[in-house]
Amino acid sequence: MLDLAIHYDDGPVTLAGISESQGISLSYLEQLFVHLKKGGLVEGLRGPGGGYRLARNPAEISIAQVINTIGEGIDATLCGGNEDCQEGERCLTHALWEKLGNEIHDFMEGITLASFLRRDKVNAVVRRQQSVLEIPMSEPTLAGTVAGSQTGL
Repeated sequence: MLDLAIHYDDGPVTLAGISESQGISLSYLEQLFVHLKKGGLVEGLRGPGGGYRLARNPAEISIAQVINTIGEGIDATLCGGNEDCQEGERCLTHALWEKLGNEIHDFMEGITLASFLRRDKVNAVVRRQQSVLEIPMSEPTLAGTVAGSQTGL
């Protein structure tokens, strides 16, 4: 999703391109993109020059939305939230892990693809990957999000 956000203004990106730049297997990406397309986060474009693009602006898509859409969810409990963690019963620390999962979800909900790309350390990785792959970075990408720099994590 970050690869699509990086190239939001440049047009569709192929799964093969994402696979190469991110070191993720093509078959795994194909599985993920089925969920992302069904969830309305990406659009597929067929034909020459086709690939995938974000269905909405990167500033409108949170990291939590991506995680929830691919079916991973954010759950820190041992029981998947079923409250049967200790021999079919709720364990002593269930509330702690449940609260942690909620805090992580809220944190991820507050980070959009665009805001994540503005972080200095992320920006440096983007530049490194693009230089290794010899991909030119266009200045208007994310209205300067990648080219610009802001203090971040």
